[in-house]
Amino acid sequence: MNIDGVLAAGRAAAESRMRDDVRVYSQADDVFDRATGTTTPGAPTVLYEGKGRVKPIAQASGREVQAGGREVQLLAYQVSLPADVPLAADTRLLPGMKVEVLDSPDTRMVGLVLWVTAANYGDQTTAWRLTTEDRS
Repeated sequence: MNIDGVLAAGRAAAESRMRDDVRVYSQADDVFDRATGTTTPGAPTVLYEGKGRVKPIAQASGREVQAGGREVQLLAYQVSLPADVPLAADTRLLPGMKVEVLDSPDTRMVGLVLWVTAANYGDQTTAWRLTTEDRS
């Protein structure tokens, strides 16, 4: 059995299911202007923009947290990207980076911003899978 051939077929199958367009980015710290009392969001640095697959992980996995004086449930999503997505040298995907859904056959997901909680690495994976959560 040729592992390279099997892996290539698996990656092609995984990519065929990537029907969403996503942007993965980091964001610089926000800047607060004391004179005007306004906060300017930090500049984003795009790490990847292209096809992906966004799917919810079992809704029961959401955890409740306090935010703004009320309880909210953080829902988990898995974002799959092509296995060969290149990143700039010395760049790693870190918790806190974001994934924005730009386009999707499920139009309700367009505009959804997910926070990366983990990135899985491996040389024999069919896709690069990120664990994310919806904090909205």
